[in-house]
Amino acid sequence: MAAAVSGWLNFSSMYIRHVTCLNFCPVGFLQARNYAARKGTREKARKKKVKVVVQKVGFIPHNQRKAQIAAKRNKIKEEQIILDDSKKSDPVDDVWIGKFHKWKIYPLEEAIQNHRETHHPTMFNLPNAPINAFIELDMQGAKKTKFVDAFTRIACLPHSFDHGQSRKILAFCKTPEVQDIARAAGAQYAGGKELIKQIQSGEFSMKEYDIILSEPSILPDLLLIRGLMRKRFPSTKLGTLNPDMNMLVTKFLTGIKYTAKPHDVLKSYGTVDITFGTLDMDTKKLEENFAAIIKDVNNAKPRRPEPFITRIRISCAPTTEMFKVEFEQYLSEDSTFKKEEEEEEDDDEKENEKSNVVIASH
Repeated sequence: MAAAVSGWLNFSSMYIRHVTCLNFCPVGFLQARNYAARKGTREKARKKKVKVVVQKVGFIPHNQRKAQIAAKRNKIKEEQIILDDSKKSDPVDDVWIGKFHKWKIYPLEEAIQNHRETHHPTMFNLPNAPINAFIELDMQGAKKTKFVDAFTRIACLPHSFDHGQSRKILAFCKTPEVQDIARAAGAQYAGGKELIKQIQSGEFSMKEYDIILSEPSILPDLLLIRGLMRKRFPSTKLGTLNPDMNMLVTKFLTGIKYTAKPHDVLKSYGTVDITFGTLDMDTKKLEENFAAIIKDVNNAKPRRPEPFITRIRISCAPTTEMFKVEFEQYLSEDSTFKKEEEEEEDDDEKENEKSNVVIASH
């Protein structure tokens, strides 16, 4: 009887402690679960580990905010921005409605001549109007998630014209004779080792100069102030390093500055609007300027096989008419020219090997 009463008291005391949360068990007595968690629990854990990349949006001007909001609401398609006409049919007759058919592709010479006819004294009377090239670019980078940012470059033109741009040039030359040549060509300031010392001491500032040029002989001394120049340090890649200072200064004085801008909504689409001459210039000179600009723009191409320049249209204010022109031939000249140079170098090496052969005498 006493044993039954003591057992009942122990059971009741354990029950009371369990109900009142006083039944604490040691770690060794905790139940171990060997089965896996539920599928929903695993998915929640994976979602927590995934980092959400938030794209930082900088300051947006007030005149662009409405356009971005409208684009998101209306979901503007890529065809509405790029104006692709590849799906349209070819015109059958000599006269057709442009918006229903493919655009005609003109040779550059014919497009220039068309603008000359509209700007004739009998029509607009602007025979020396500036002629522009509207270049469309594929800003897609080497990776699908990256795009080419906006960039600004100076294209050196073989034939100068009044483009309305002015820039200050600083030239580094080793000898006083070359410094005089740079000043005569149009450089605002030219100097050598003494100028480098003044820049190091802070007596001379390079901020007011737009372009910095140099000849290769003074390049080792320029390494002392490379940190101050940063991206403007003279190099052959930028075209700012050359022994012919007269040609170098003239090129950058007559060159034209342009900016490639990506679209506000479609980041893979960019444009360049640049003037390459006037209508009263010779057609061959305009063609050479046009080729120089295209090659300079194509040099900014990312490392991918697809073409960087997708379409070029020629315009001339005040008319809104634009002519789609052929441009691939001006880009392919580089590859053919390089092949010819390599073949010539191989022939020269073979001739040198033949001339250097020594006939052994027995």
